[in-house]
Amino acid sequence: MSADADWPALPLEAWRQTRDTLHLYLQIVGKIRLALSTPLNHWWHVTLYVSPRGLATHAIACGSGSFEIELDFIAHRLELRASDGRRGGFALEDGLAVCAFHAQLFEQLGAMGIAAKIRPLPYDCFSKTPFPQDREHRSYDRAHIARFHRLLVALDGIFAGFRGRFVGKSTPVHLFWHTFDLVVSRFSGRKAPKAEGMSAMLQEAYSHEVISFGFWSGDDGLGAPAFYSYTHPEPAGLRGRPLQPRTAFWQPRNGSSLALYRYDDMRSAADPRAALLEFFESAYLAGAAAARWDIEALAKRW
Repeated sequence: MSADADWPALPLEAWRQTRDTLHLYLQIVGKIRLALSTPLNHWWHVTLYVSPRGLATHAIACGSGSFEIELDFIAHRLELRASDGRRGGFALEDGLAVCAFHAQLFEQLGAMGIAAKIRPLPYDCFSKTPFPQDREHRSYDRAHIARFHRLLVALDGIFAGFRGRFVGKSTPVHLFWHTFDLVVSRFSGRKAPKAEGMSAMLQEAYSHEVISFGFWSGDDGLGAPAFYSYTHPEPAGLRGRPLQPRTAFWQPRNGSSLALYRYDDMRSAADPRAALLEFFESAYLAGAAAARWDIEALAKRW
């Protein structure tokens, strides 16, 4: 594959409407997984996963069987597959409003005898409109969806390789649908002190010391898509530690320090994969050294 096939241009403004619509589709699917899945530490039971064809829930237990929901970005369909062989689905196409996506998905689930009750409101994102009432978000640009999917597939492999360098507790490579970012996280094994004013949800997410690494497609603050890393709890002196490659930088955000590396800087590097791994490794060493993790004991040596 060509370099541009692996690392397609994805300027935020070019697909913002489609990105926002997709984000809300994924919130609906993710909330169904949340409603029916057995809880796991740090909310790992709510996330979605990159598949060869798109984004999927993986198996969700239902009675003595299971089912899976996948947004297929090659055929441009939502696919619903059950362990007893039953299938459902519908086309993903420009003009499919969030309210119609919500209605069709729950109609299909009902036809298969799957009862899922969700709170039909977006969570922690740009929209406050209930899903059944959202006729505004209806953009589905196949070309940009295909670019985004190619990028996710490539990143999923790199994130998995980075995860394999660590012998401590780590997350799967997964996508959090509320913030719409692909993430892998490493844990020191030590409990984190409780922070005052932190919600119960965040207390569960950050119950242990963690360094997270992720990709998100941009926002009004940064604009362009970027990779990031943060350390929680943030140790003293973190922001003064060096990052690589040289275009990576620290930025204050929401009261903490984010290590940032713009996607366009990565895709223009001589070896984009190596450059991204260099960024993740430097951000990890910055956080782990400042927080006094046992770096040597947690390193995997194949």
